[in-house]
Amino acid sequence: MKEISKSAKELLERAFQEHMAGNLQKAIELYQKSIEIQPTAEAYTYMGWAYSMMGELETAIDLCMKAIDIDPDFGNPYNDIGSYLMAMGRLDEALPWLKKALTARRYEPRHYPHMNLARLYLMKGLFRDAILETENAIRLAPDYKPAHTLRHQILAMLN
Repeated sequence: MKEISKSAKELLERAFQEHMAGNLQKAIELYQKSIEIQPTAEAYTYMGWAYSMMGELETAIDLCMKAIDIDPDFGNPYNDIGSYLMAMGRLDEALPWLKKALTARRYEPRHYPHMNLARLYLMKGLFRDAILETENAIRLAPDYKPAHTLRHQILAMLN
């Protein structure tokens, strides 16, 4: 990954703070300013996430595609595209994106695509596959409670 300039990084950090505070429009403006200085996969991905939180999933997907063009090793946009497609009910299209997130060289937290795959498999009625993915998530993040909760919910469905 290419080193990010100080000014682009500062704008990215400010954008992320605004994003976490729920100020999505301000975050998007700051992400855009960061991109104008130096386009990064992170800025495009996080800006896509902000748009997704406003219900603009197609825009979010387009921004994630730009992130992948910049850094194909960054896993977050693959996972995000998969989750946006799932939200749109396009499960078969989401599957390969989530699988790409699993193998991305640069990606934290790695348990997220496993959780999204578990949810996808559950939506498709593939309970055993869903359980396996929750177990993969638990192996990677033993303290991640949503993985344990989902695993127990799936097991309860099977009883």
